[in-house]
Amino acid sequence: MGRNERTPATRLNRAGKLAALVGLIAVLATGCSAEEVLRFGWPEGVTPQAVEMRQLWTGASIAALVMGFIVWGLIFWTITFHRKKANSPELPRQTQYNVPLELGLAVVPTIMVLVLFYFTVSTEVSVLAKEDNPDQTVDVIAFQWNWEFQYQGYETPDGEPVSTVGSSNEIPLLVLPTTQTIQYNLRSTDVIHSFWVPEFNFKRDVFPHPEKNNQDNEFQNTIDQTGSFVGRCAELCGTYHSAMNFEVRALEPAQFEEYMQLRMRNNPSTGELYTASEALEEMDCGELCSPRAVTTRPFDTDRTARTASG
Repeated sequence: MGRNERTPATRLNRAGKLAALVGLIAVLATGCSAEEVLRFGWPEGVTPQAVEMRQLWTGASIAALVMGFIVWGLIFWTITFHRKKANSPELPRQTQYNVPLELGLAVVPTIMVLVLFYFTVSTEVSVLAKEDNPDQTVDVIAFQWNWEFQYQGYETPDGEPVSTVGSSNEIPLLVLPTTQTIQYNLRSTDVIHSFWVPEFNFKRDVFPHPEKNNQDNEFQNTIDQTGSFVGRCAELCGTYHSAMNFEVRALEPAQFEEYMQLRMRNNPSTGELYTASEALEEMDCGELCSPRAVTTRPFDTDRTARTASG
């Protein structure tokens, strides 16, 4: 064989090395960390439930890539080694009516679907699991185009539950503790809305009269880290749907308890009950206790302040 001649196996080997090099350069050029690469575009969450969903996504993506490379390899192997040779009357060896091969092509995909189905169901069951006695329970009430959050187990001097509601000037703050199990009871007073916090990687529609609409209006989670996370309505609900935002403020349990103790009594400066912003301003915990939302802002209801582009 001459120096410039290459066998099909040699050409395939060179092509494989070139493809691997291109793939490596593509990964390195993105500047992504190993953790970011393994998320395959899945957003980073702040709850154990979000982590479980990310792990399912990672596993499914890797399985799909492995199967993809196997299929691509078989395609290139077939077109390289099993094609009709030039100037040859003979056809490549035919494999139709190969019972073991055909059985394998039916059984292997079935096993793959069953495995994916198992991990999907087990993750869904875990994400939707509920404890009998959650540490905190919040009633989330949605209405055009605002949110109200009522805390069960915390009452003001007049016997009413501690409640936070937004206004045209102030985004409603849903203050929650980290490391505790929180139950959210969702209800709408008018049309269908949707409770969505992107960092939870979880969204659930909010129905009026959920018991009549046969809807599960409760879910639970645990927030792993402190921070401020924007919340949105993810169901088109009317004119100001896009402005129907809120903010989750996750505090350490001790800070959350201090906040709730303030919310249950009157502010000496005003003689009225502490609002969410006043209670946070009274506390000393840095940016986490900002009295105003830091991830979103209220919709400006002054029409003269807006341009034709919105």
